[in-house]
Amino acid sequence: MKNKMFYILAYNILAKRLPISYHFPPAKIIRAFWARKILKSAGKNINIERGAVFSYEVSIGDNSGIGVNCEIYGPVEIGENVMMGPETVIYTRNHKHDKLDMPMNKQGFEDYEPVKIGNDVWISKRVIILPGVTIGDGCIIGAGAVVAKNIDPYSIAVGNPARVVKKRNQIVYWSTK
Repeated sequence: MKNKMFYILAYNILAKRLPISYHFPPAKIIRAFWARKILKSAGKNINIERGAVFSYEVSIGDNSGIGVNCEIYGPVEIGENVMMGPETVIYTRNHKHDKLDMPMNKQGFEDYEPVKIGNDVWISKRVIILPGVTIGDGCIIGAGAVVAKNIDPYSIAVGNPARVVKKRNQIVYWSTK
């Protein structure tokens, strides 16, 4: 754990503050190097963008990224080929609030509820994903959505709370007859 603390410090002082990857391509390599020292597991060709905050309990698959200024707390599994827009926030636990005779800020936290994001998922800008949610393979989550429930594979979900508005595998065939 002592080494992890050093890596987290080095990431936060140096790598996290480097320019966005498409403005300064070496930043992608530098951030990936330090992120690999912190993350639970990291695939090939990962892209951790400027300002990203993440815990050592995060796993990320091949060709996936964590967007600019994203915040990921607690146990989160990110699949392969996942695109994550800027300012996405993923939570894996909440404050306790069940006791009415005690202020909520004195009640502590609920247990962690891991979040799982499938393969080939596109998470747009400023999405919030709440504890215990699973987002299936092939999903698209629209900008600003608040995902409070599981999203089935190949769904397009938008809004607050997020709701499925379309399935990606629904093909419309036009007929000239």
